[in-house]
Amino acid sequence: MLIATIILAAIALALVLTGYYRDGRQHITGLKNALDMGLEILPLLICAFIAAGMIQTMIPRELILKWIGAESGFRGLIIGTFAGALIPGGPYVSMPVAAGLLRTGAGIGTMVAFIAGWSLLSVSRIPLEVGIMGWKFTLIRLATTFFFPPLAGFITNILLRSLPR
Repeated sequence: MLIATIILAAIALALVLTGYYRDGRQHITGLKNALDMGLEILPLLICAFIAAGMIQTMIPRELILKWIGAESGFRGLIIGTFAGALIPGGPYVSMPVAAGLLRTGAGIGTMVAFIAGWSLLSVSRIPLEVGIMGWKFTLIRLATTFFFPPLAGFITNILLRSLPR
């Protein structure tokens, strides 16, 4: 995490300096835009982190291990897929929740299915997709992508078993 933060900080600094040297004011506009976006997303981030922390605290580890742990098998992959599809919001919500579940004992393959389910099958995006693309397109897309999240989790589990410990 530290390396990613350092890289992103270097990119941000380079962009601010580029904006400053271009005309002396672009960096101010860019920083104001960043502040506006930050203030807009901050409540969502706080709620997502609270939810992730509460998941780690309130759901018994034994329950997590049984239903979505590394040994939960196909059942865990299906649960992860549907949980990911049902979670609302963007990556600011799904990633902290997945991280919280991983820390509590969820299997990596299950969390790959969770993130893939959120990405490919998100129920909260279906009304927008139907409104813009139509029912036929939405149903075809859902039917053709439905099996990818559990498959991604399954492949992850196979890869993890083949890695040396």
